[in-house]
Amino acid sequence: MANDGSVMLVRKVAQVLDHLAQGEATAAELAEALGEPRSSVYRLLSSLQAERLVEQGSRRGQFRLGVKLLTLGTAVVARFDEREFAQPVLERLHDLTGETVFLCVRRGDAAVCIERLAGKRVQSLALQLGGSLPLHAGAASRALLAFAPETEWEAYLERNVPLSRFTASTPSEPAALRKVLRQARADGFAVSDQDVTIGVAAIGVPVVDYRGEVRAAVSISGVRESILGEDFSRWRDLLLDAGQEVSRALGSELAGKNIARFD
Repeated sequence: MANDGSVMLVRKVAQVLDHLAQGEATAAELAEALGEPRSSVYRLLSSLQAERLVEQGSRRGQFRLGVKLLTLGTAVVARFDEREFAQPVLERLHDLTGETVFLCVRRGDAAVCIERLAGKRVQSLALQLGGSLPLHAGAASRALLAFAPETEWEAYLERNVPLSRFTASTPSEPAALRKVLRQARADGFAVSDQDVTIGVAAIGVPVVDYRGEVRAAVSISGVRESILGEDFSRWRDLLLDAGQEVSRALGSELAGKNIARFD
């Protein structure tokens, strides 16, 4: 078991690295920020330099984060697998709602389903595991597009107009699509009301990673009356919490956002 001295040393190392993550600093500046003697900070910096965790900065007497942290950071990023982190969240959401739960990622101009837990009420939904929908159709699809930069909306429209239509409710005109995307962004979630399959509705939320970029979307889908009826508010809140939980697992707090709710 670590003693108090070891714990304090680790804490000081973390504080130094956190401070340098904000920009280069001198030993004097670090000592003042940490409330530590300058001699102690110098010794700590010397040890961190030997391990390549910090290095000399662009100006004499300044320090910055070392290149070894890039290797360590890359190893951390490599484990950010959205499906692995989402699985327990999806299973809990499935148990609570009894609806079909999807995890989708963007591939080009399509939302591809990489996980699907079948609902207890509706089995024959359009989106199957490994299947895809265009980004303008369906709740998960539009969650992926709505929270991307608006320049991507326009690029998508340029490549895909005329937009394919699944039902009379599919937003198949550019103005209609922009409207529902803006509404989704304002609400923090996307709603699909029979725009892929008649009688079926869905709610989708984005999943954001450590860069603040939309990495995936989680959605629930089922009979319209079940999704958009009296349980709508409950399902929506459960879904928003699920999106936020998966986002945190992907490091979203590093991006400084309150994730799925986009406050």
